[in-house]
Amino acid sequence: MKAQPPHRLPPSTINAEFHLSPVDRFRRDNDPEWHWLEDRDDPQVSAFLKAANAEYQRWMAPLEGLVERLYHGHLARRELAVHGLRTALDHYTYWSETTADADYPVWWRHRNGHADEATPFLDLEARAAAQHYLELGDMALSPDERWLAWTEDTSGDERFSLYLKALPDGEPHLLLEEIGPELTWAEDNATLLFTRYDATQRPDSIWRLPLDEGQAGEPTMILREDDPEFWLGLGKTRSRQWLVLESASKDTSECHLLPALAPEQPPRCFRQREKGVEYGVEHRPGHFYLLHNRNAPHFRLDRVDEHDLEGEWQPLVHHRDDTTLEGVEAFEWGLAITERDHDEAQVRIRIVELDAGHDIGRDERLPLPESPCSVMLGDVPHFDSRCLRLREESFVMPVRWFEHDLDSDKRVLLKAQPIYGDLQPQELRCERLWARAHDGERIPVSVVMRADLAGTPLPTLLYGYGAYGEVLDPWFSVARLELLARGVAFAVAHVRGGGDRGEPWYLAGKLEHKENSFRDFLAARNALVEQRFSDGERIAAYGASAGGLLVGASLNLAPEAFCAAVLDVPFVDVLRTMENPDLPLTTAEYTEWGNPDEPDARKRIRAYSPLDNLSPQPYPTLFLQGSWHDSRVPYWEPAKLYARLTEMGTARGPILLRTDMAAGHGGASGRFKAWHDNARQDAFILWALGLADEA
Repeated sequence: MKAQPPHRLPPSTINAEFHLSPVDRFRRDNDPEWHWLEDRDDPQVSAFLKAANAEYQRWMAPLEGLVERLYHGHLARRELAVHGLRTALDHYTYWSETTADADYPVWWRHRNGHADEATPFLDLEARAAAQHYLELGDMALSPDERWLAWTEDTSGDERFSLYLKALPDGEPHLLLEEIGPELTWAEDNATLLFTRYDATQRPDSIWRLPLDEGQAGEPTMILREDDPEFWLGLGKTRSRQWLVLESASKDTSECHLLPALAPEQPPRCFRQREKGVEYGVEHRPGHFYLLHNRNAPHFRLDRVDEHDLEGEWQPLVHHRDDTTLEGVEAFEWGLAITERDHDEAQVRIRIVELDAGHDIGRDERLPLPESPCSVMLGDVPHFDSRCLRLREESFVMPVRWFEHDLDSDKRVLLKAQPIYGDLQPQELRCERLWARAHDGERIPVSVVMRADLAGTPLPTLLYGYGAYGEVLDPWFSVARLELLARGVAFAVAHVRGGGDRGEPWYLAGKLEHKENSFRDFLAARNALVEQRFSDGERIAAYGASAGGLLVGASLNLAPEAFCAAVLDVPFVDVLRTMENPDLPLTTAEYTEWGNPDEPDARKRIRAYSPLDNLSPQPYPTLFLQGSWHDSRVPYWEPAKLYARLTEMGTARGPILLRTDMAAGHGGASGRFKAWHDNARQDAFILWALGLADEA
C-alpha cells in the first residue's frame, strides 16, 4: 500500500504562519495525555481549539474552490423549497413549509376541509434569527388543538426550554428552563408532562405541570428514577387512553401507567423490572400488548387483560430464531408490527388484524419496493385509521411517502423527493456483498456507485457505526451524489453491535464481544477489495460518535488499511469517560460498554479504547471534528486524539482538528451551514482519495 495517496498538498501549507504548531505551543510536559483539555473554564483550552481551527482553515485554503463547487452542486441537486406532508387531526390539518432560502421550517395549519384558511403558527426561522444555534426538541399539541407546547435548545448542550402559546397567533411564553426535550399532553387539555435532568444530564424525573388558559401552576414530580443506569421517557397510547412513563436502561425496562383523562392519579407500575428483560406497552380497549424478551431473546408479543394486569401474559406472536420483533403499533383493527429478518438484514412491516374475539384474522407482510431498502410507518394519528402512511427509501431510491389502504391494498404516492442534475437515481447501482469475519461470521456490506463504473475497483468511502443495536438500513443522500458523480463508491459495513441482523447481531458486538465490531469493519474493507469493488490503496473510513470509536479502534488494529479517515464527534477516550460517573451518559452506558469498576470490564475497555492504544504506527491522514457544547462526546475527546497523534509524528499525512464552537453533538443546526460543513468534509475525502485535482 502506498504511503500517501496521490495529489497531496505540500506539507508547507500546514502552519505556514507559525513556527510552532498548536500542539507544540500548548504542550504541557507534566500532562502528556492532554487531560488538561477537559477544563473548559481554562482560557487556554479555547485558545488551543481556536489555534487548531486556524491551522485547519489554512490547510483547507487550497481546497476552498472545491468546497464551493461541492456545496453549490449539492444545492442544485435538491429541492430547496420543501412542503411537508399534511396530517389531519381532529380539528385541523398540519404541515411544515421551508422556503428555498430558509434554514428552518414554518409550521402551518387550516381547519379540516378549509384549505383556503391556512395560518402559520410556529416560525422556527424567525425564532432562530437571533441565535447561533436552534434545535427543536419536541412539539406537542393539546388534544383540543388550542395550545402548542414545545421545547428548544439554543446552545447545543441538549438542555431545553419549554414554551407555550395559544393557537394560532398567541405570544409564546417561556414556562421552564433546563429541562429535557420530551413533552406529552394529558387528555384533559390542562396538564403537560415533561422530564428533568439530574447532575449528569440523565432524565431522572417526570413532572406534571398544571395549565389554566396558558397560566402555569407549580410543577409536581410524579416519578423519579434513582438507579443511575436508567433514563425516563414519556409517551401516550394511540388509543389516547393511557400515558406511558418508561424507565429503561440498555437492557432492562419498566413501564408505569397514568389514565390520560385523570393525570392527577399516581402512576401505576405495569410490571416490575426484571434484570435483562425489556418490554414496551401498547393498548387497545380491553387489552395491553407487550413486546418483550423474557425467555425470548429476539422478542415476542403477548397481551394481558386491561383490568387484570397481574394476569397471565397470553401469547400472540411467538418467538422465532430467524426474526427479531422491533416494534408494535396498535390500532382499532389490530396491530402493525415491525420485524427484521436475520439472514437478509431486511426490515418488514407485518399487519395483524384482530377480530371481535381478539383472535388473529389477517396476518401478512406489506410488499417491499426493493431489497435491501428501508420502510417505516409514518405519522398515523387516528386510532381507527385503515390507511397507513409508509416511508420508503434505499441507497438508490430517494425518499417516497405512500398511503396504503388496508381494505383495497392500493398504494397512493403522496410525495417523492425530487432529484435534479446530471446524476439521477436510475444511473446508480447498489449491491449487497458478504464479508467473512475473523470467526467465520458473514458480515453484510452495502455498496453504491455509478452504474457505468460497476466492475471497476473504485476509490471508496467506507461508513460504519456498530453500537446500541442501531440499524444502518439503506438511506438516500443528496450530498452523497457529489462523491458518486466524481467516481467514488460509498459502502456501509453492517457490523456486529448494530441491529442490522436483529437482536443477536447487537448482542454479538457489545460488552465482552465488542472487538467483533472492529474486526467486522476491517473484514468489510478487505471484502470490498477482494471482490473488486474498491481500490485497496484508496479507501477512506468514516465514523461519527460511537462510529468514531469503531473507526479509531480499527485504525489502531490496521492503520495501513485506509488512506484517510474522518472521525466526527468521535467517542475515543472510552476508558477515561467510563471511569467518570459525573459525565453525561456514563452510568447509563455501563450495560453497553461495561463498568470499569469491575476489573474484567476495565481490562476489556482498556484493550480497545482508541486513546489508550495509540502507538507509533503509520496512521493515515485524519480529519477530526468536535463541538464545544457537545454533552454526549465532549470536545476534548477528538482534541486529545489530535494532540497525541500530532506529537507522535508517525502519521502518513496531516492530522486535522476542527471544533465547532457554536454547536452540539449533531453539529450545525441550520441546514445551509450543515450542508456547507458536509462539503468541507467531502473536499477532504476527495483530496485524500486523490481526486481533488479532477473535481
